[in-house]
Amino acid sequence: MGSWPREYKIGFCVIVGLFVFGALWWFTVRDKLDSLEGLERQEAQKRAEFEEKQGRATNLEPLKQQLAQMEQQLQQMLRQLPSRTEMPDLITDISQTAVATGIQNDLFRPGAEVPKEFYAEQPISLRMRGSYHQFGAFVSGVASLPRVVIMTMHDISLQPRDGGAIRPGANLELAGTVKTYRYLDEEETAEQAAIQDGGGR
Repeated sequence: MGSWPREYKIGFCVIVGLFVFGALWWFTVRDKLDSLEGLERQEAQKRAEFEEKQGRATNLEPLKQQLAQMEQQLQQMLRQLPSRTEMPDLITDISQTAVATGIQNDLFRPGAEVPKEFYAEQPISLRMRGSYHQFGAFVSGVASLPRVVIMTMHDISLQPRDGGAIRPGANLELAGTVKTYRYLDEEETAEQAAIQDGGGR
């Protein structure tokens, strides 16, 4: 190398310098670039998560207001149902409505009340006899009671009394269980919540 011409010496030094620079870059900068790319991907992921959560947070307040409005509407609807003190009178009113329409009550037996989260079910076993029009008048009479009366029918059968075909003026027998509902007051709701919390553990 000592006898090489000057151009070769410069060329050789440039090649060695490039090799040293390449080796330094490969062992130091390359790892840092990989790390930087990983951090950039992580930043993009975190930014996307942030934007998604920010979008949810933006919608949170209107959703809270909508939920509060729905809860208020539910409470108003529940207040239209009979209360604990009105339930016995309601059952009497339903029975008397049946009698007033000419329906024969063979069985009208309220069962044990079943409390739910914010309302209670009152099952009533019944067997009634009357005409199609009398049953229609009964349903209309129950619907016109001063309180909102929701009656759901379970295992109900409506058949001709004599076992024949349904025909105009035929005497029909309605048998089964109906359920009516009432709202639970705050004390009962708290008791029901305590029972559910205790049972869920």
